[in-house]
Amino acid sequence: MENPFIYSIQTILDRDLKRLEEEISLYPSEETLWTIAGTIKNPAGNLCLHLCGNLQHYIGAVLGGSDYKRNRDREFAVRNISRDTLISEIQKTRVAVRSALEKLDPNIVDDTYPEQVFSYSMTTSYFLIHLASHLGYHLGQINYLRRLL
Repeated sequence: MENPFIYSIQTILDRDLKRLEEEISLYPSEETLWTIAGTIKNPAGNLCLHLCGNLQHYIGAVLGGSDYKRNRDREFAVRNISRDTLISEIQKTRVAVRSALEKLDPNIVDDTYPEQVFSYSMTTSYFLIHLASHLGYHLGQINYLRRLL
């Protein structure tokens, strides 16, 4: 039987990555994906890249053993990447997350997450919940920014 916790996290992450793809598709133009206003420093395109890099690294590479190499600085530095490229990156992220979580040993969710991320140790289940809430947080920002523009 499937582990209910892993199934739940996988379902939530996949749902929100689909929503991220929808949000990126709903931006009125490619230019608006890179628009910032007022005190907003991160356009939707960079937030999208950040979310994809975050999940491909922490779930795909660390838990799933993929060869993904993250460049966090680039996630926030690049501009004017096409909508199609962003959507392709979201789709790669969905595959990486699904693949890693489908083969994840359910016994490790209560173990310490294998990489030191914060200044304290945490269980893998705790960090997966954090990653899901991080995705939801930035997804909300992307949605709100789109509606402001």
